[in-house]
Amino acid sequence: MEKKTVVLYPGLAVSHFVPMVKLADVLLEEGYAVVVALIDPTVKGDIALAAVVDRAAASMPSVAFHKLPRNQDSPAVVHDGNFVVRYFDLVRRYHQHLHGFLLSMPPGSVHSLIVDMMSIEVLDVTNKLGIPTYTFFPTNASALVASVQVLSNRAEGQPSLKEVGDMPLNFHGVPPVPASHLNTELLEEPGSETYVAVMNMFTRIQESQGILANTFGSLEARAVGALGDPRVFPKMPPLYCVGPFVAGYGEAKEKHECLAWLDGQLSTACTGAGNHSEEQLKEMAIGLEKSGHRFLWVVRAPAPDDLEKPFDPCADPDLDALLPKGFLERTSGRGLVVKLWVPQVEVLCHRATGAFVTHCGWNSVLEGITAGVPMLCWPLYAEQKMNKVFMVEEYGVGVEVVGWQQGMVRAEEMEAKVKLVMEAEEGKRLRARVSQHKEAAAVSWKDGGSSRIAFGQFLSDAGCLGQRLTRP
Repeated sequence: MEKKTVVLYPGLAVSHFVPMVKLADVLLEEGYAVVVALIDPTVKGDIALAAVVDRAAASMPSVAFHKLPRNQDSPAVVHDGNFVVRYFDLVRRYHQHLHGFLLSMPPGSVHSLIVDMMSIEVLDVTNKLGIPTYTFFPTNASALVASVQVLSNRAEGQPSLKEVGDMPLNFHGVPPVPASHLNTELLEEPGSETYVAVMNMFTRIQESQGILANTFGSLEARAVGALGDPRVFPKMPPLYCVGPFVAGYGEAKEKHECLAWLDGQLSTACTGAGNHSEEQLKEMAIGLEKSGHRFLWVVRAPAPDDLEKPFDPCADPDLDALLPKGFLERTSGRGLVVKLWVPQVEVLCHRATGAFVTHCGWNSVLEGITAGVPMLCWPLYAEQKMNKVFMVEEYGVGVEVVGWQQGMVRAEEMEAKVKLVMEAEEGKRLRARVSQHKEAAAVSWKDGGSSRIAFGQFLSDAGCLGQRLTRP
C-alpha cells in the first residue's frame, strides 16, 4: 500500500519554518511521506531563511522539498507598519502555484496539509481540492487565547487599544495582559487595513480543521482548557498541543569556542543576542561586570536609528568601540563576549548555564524550558511582550527586566536581576519550577505522553476527514 503524504507549507521566517519542519521527523516515524512546499525565501529577501532551508533539505534526504515557481511581480516585504498586509499579499500570489502542485499529486494521496498561521488563506485552494487543512501555530496557546478574544470583542468605530496604555485586559484562560503588551497589529484602529488583515487571519485559522500548536499541555493547562470550551470559543477547531519542537538544522560539526569555555565554568549567566543601541550595550556591560557573576554574552552591531539606512544584521560588531573602555580586559576570565551567534540550544543545555537573558521569542522560551534554565525576560516585539506576562505570571519560569518598555534597561537593573536569579531564594524557586516543566516536556513525547497522544489524534482525525472529503 502506497504511503499517504502530508504536505507542509511553512511560513517565510526562521522562527516559523524550523519548528514546523521538525514535524517531518515524527511523520516519517509514523510511516507517512512528507513534502515541504514553500515559496523561495529569496523572494522575500531573507538570506538567513534561505540558508536554513538549504541546511534542512540537506539534512533530511527522506523529505521532498519543492520550491514553488517564482512570481516576477512579487511585492517587496519590508518590516514596517504595513509588513503584515504586504506579507499576506505575497503569499496570496502563490496560491495558483500551490494549487497546481497539489493537483499534480496522485488523487487521494494527500493525507493532509499543514499550513503556517500566516499563510492560512490557502484554505481557498485546499477547500476546492478536498484536502484536510490544519494550521501550524508556532507560538503558544496563551497568545492564541488572548489574540482571538481581542479580535472577537472589538468592533469598527471603537478607539484603538493603543490609547489605553498599560491598562490590564482580562481574558479567559490567561493572566491579565496590559494592552500595551499586545501585538502591534492588535493596537491599530479596528477599521485599519492592518487590523482587518490580522482579524481575517485569526478568523480563517478557526475555519481550518484543527490547530497544531508548538507547546505541551501541562505548561498551558488554563489556556488549553479555555480553547476547548465552546462557551468561550464556539468556533474554535480542535487544538493539538504537539510541542515542544526546538533546535535547528545543520549545526556546526566543530565544537564552538564558547562551549569549550563553558566547560571550565561552574555557574554562568548567558545573554542572547539583540540589536541594542550602543548606549544600551554599555549599560548591559556595566551591569554584568558589577553583578560579579560569570557570563557569556552574544553581541551584535546596533541597528541604525534611521530605518531607511541599509543595515546588515550579520555585520561584525566593533567590541572595543561598543563596550566600556577596559571592560573586556577587566572581565577577562570570568566573562566571554562572542560576536553575532552561538549554538544556543547547546549553550542552554550546558551544565554551567545558570540563567538566560531572553527576548521571549517562543522558540527561545521553549529552549530555555527544555534545558531547565530560569530566564530574565526582556521582550522587544511581536508576541514577545505577551510571552513575558505568561512566563512570569503563568508558567513561573522567569522574571521581568524592568526598563525595556521605556527603551533603556539600566546597569543597576541588570546587576540586580542577575543576582536575584543566580543568588536569591526567588532564583531557587524559579529553577525548581522550570525544572518541573523540563521534566514534563521530556515526558510529553514519550509513549503515552500528552504530545504524542495529541499528534496521534491529529493523524487519526485528518485521515477520517480525508475519507469523507472528495476532490473534484
